[in-house]
Order: sequence, then structure tokens, then C-alpha cells
Amino acid sequence: MTISVRMDPLLEKELEMAAKRQGVTKSQFVIDAVERALGHKDPLQLLHQVRQEYAPYHATPENKADDEAAADLSPHKQRVREALRAKHLASQADWQAFQDEQRANQAGTQAGKPQ
Repeated sequence: MTISVRMDPLLEKELEMAAKRQGVTKSQFVIDAVERALGHKDPLQLLHQVRQEYAPYHATPENKADDEAAADLSPHKQRVREALRAKHLASQADWQAFQDEQRANQAGTQAGKPQ
């Protein structure tokens, strides 16, 4: 079934950007939002499921098994692993900076609204 919806251009742009961040189409993003609004999807249940599924996985250097496995790697593979880990940490720092900027922008926008 096809549904047409009129919305503010800024809201549509925000929808487009959010869908792109999640790697889905605008239509799928809207479908997911409607399913959550109707109670067909429970984000908390999904979070618990993901945490259970990936709980044993640790991508940090503090993981002793990871350090022991790295000792068995060739020097080239160890350098590649270290380079990938550094790239991952840089990516996490960039994402955190982006999130902090988004929060600051939201706080500034909300502070400017009349109450």
C-alpha cells in the first residue's frame, strides 16, 4: 500500500539524513517508526537481545585472550591490527565529537524556544 505524506521541507531533510545514517530508505525508516509507535517493535527488547548476543565480544586491548592471540600473529599482521585499532579509536572519537556537537546544538535550539 502506498501512502503520501506532506511534511515541512526541513523535516523531510532530517528524515532523509536519519535514514541515510541508518542505511535504510526513507520509506523503511517511516515504516520502522510507525511500527514502534504502534508497539510492534520494542527498542528495549532489541537492545537486550543485542547485548546478550554480543556480550562475549570485546574489541578492547584489555581483553587478555586478545593479547594472547596477537602474540601468535606475524609482525605484519600485528602492525595491521594496531593500525586498524588506531583507526577504530579515531572513528569513535570523531563520532563522540559529532554527538557532543549535536547535543550542544539541540541545547542551544531548545534554550532559544519560548516556554
